[in-house]
Amino acid sequence: MPDRMPPLGKLGFGGANLGNLFTEMSDEQAHAVLQAAWDAGIRYFDTAPHYGLGLAERRLGAFLATKPRDEFVVSTKVGRRLEPSPETSDESDEEGGFVVPADVRRVWDASAGCVRRSLDESLERLGLDRVDVLFLHDPDEYPDMEASVATAVPALVALREEGLVRAVGIGSKSVAAHLAGVRAGDLDLLMVAGRYTLLEQPAAPELIPECRERGIGIAVAGAFNSGLLATSTPGPGARYEYGDAPAEVVEKAQRLAMVCGKYGVELPAAALQFPLREPVVRSVVLGATEPAHIEQNVARIGEPIPEELWEQLAVEGFLP
Repeated sequence: MPDRMPPLGKLGFGGANLGNLFTEMSDEQAHAVLQAAWDAGIRYFDTAPHYGLGLAERRLGAFLATKPRDEFVVSTKVGRRLEPSPETSDESDEEGGFVVPADVRRVWDASAGCVRRSLDESLERLGLDRVDVLFLHDPDEYPDMEASVATAVPALVALREEGLVRAVGIGSKSVAAHLAGVRAGDLDLLMVAGRYTLLEQPAAPELIPECRERGIGIAVAGAFNSGLLATSTPGPGARYEYGDAPAEVVEKAQRLAMVCGKYGVELPAAALQFPLREPVVRSVVLGATEPAHIEQNVARIGEPIPEELWEQLAVEGFLP
């Protein structure tokens, strides 16, 4: 299979926070975070219509308008189109958890026509003539996952064959959805959210081998499992899967932190570097709400980690 993927770099920028996920961010703050990512050498930027009901795409596009087009890679997603919703414009976006007015609504549609139209609308919000990678977003959240994949994947491949995007894939936190996509068509890249992390690796038994065999790359999102692994002292109140972390999950993270500590390694550094040990993983995609987070994670990705730590984590059953 030909390698159609542009180079992503070890770290990519995830754009959910640009859409005011859980917390409001000003345009100036968004620009500062993006500039910090750019200054740190990050050139892969991921977004979606879902993030802030289009706000994240608009903010990313405004920033990238100041940069040479051939110097960055952009991915966005299809599957949730946005339509005007004046009747809810005075409400907040409770459905998505974004602090934005609900003046548009998400329409779940994986049909070929909607996939094409959604791309056109994303390009308009981004102010770009093309995106590099197009993902089907969360097919596992459709009433019929298999049907959404069977419909959308050929439509994505058709856009790639027309030269409108360079690469296509699935973006999801569901291993089953990724496997369905891989087996449905000629995909290039998967955005695997939270399913191949230091905390848990449900993608390891089937999905990783399938990707190796088919030459499909993976971008790992959610390497910190929604924040649980973002500190070396995880405790009560930590987030996991976009909600409060269950006690048993916190306890597992604490045990991971203890093992890392014995080797002089911070848990977040191990969490960032673990996925990149797998050759099919092309990038780890992280969000940020302030420039310091970017700088901190760039430093973590370069920290030396002794091979003995990985061996010990495997011996203790944390890694496959």
